Amino acid sequence: MSTVVNTRRERVWRAISAPAEMIRWDDQVVSLESPAPGYPESGEPAHWRYRLGSVSVDLLDRPLEVVQGQRLKHAMSIGAFDFEEVYTLAFEGTLRTRLSLRVASSTNSVPVVGGFLDRFDVRRLASKRVDRNLRSIQKWCENHP
Repeated sequence: MSTVVNTRRERVWRAISAPAEMIRWDDQVVSLESPAPGYPESGEPAHWRYRLGSVSVDLLDRPLEVVQGQRLKHAMSIGAFDFEEVYTLAFEGTLRTRLSLRVASSTNSVPVVGGFLDRFDVRRLASKRVDRNLRSIQKWCENHP
């Protein structure tokens, strides 16, 4: 999924790569528990507290590929869910940036009380996450140049 953000690519990059900004646009991120020096360039994991519904869980974020201002790929682990997120930024005009986000999930079948969360539920949750993140980043960048 992708969206066009009415600002420069450098601004959007800062929103997805600076922990202080990520906490501000993502209302599910509670706090950064153990920062990685130089995040995301270091490749070391960052440990966040994350709100999944009404439950506070650990989120482990490990950068896998960083191309400054263009692409950020990281392995994410939220509770029992493991997946990769890939942000891609491209010029869409002088003051516009196309921001794309892809979530790739491994085979997640998580036992829950009374049954299993199947792959279709995981796909639905991933789609909601992508849509929410894209809209939140767009709104944040356009309202906080």
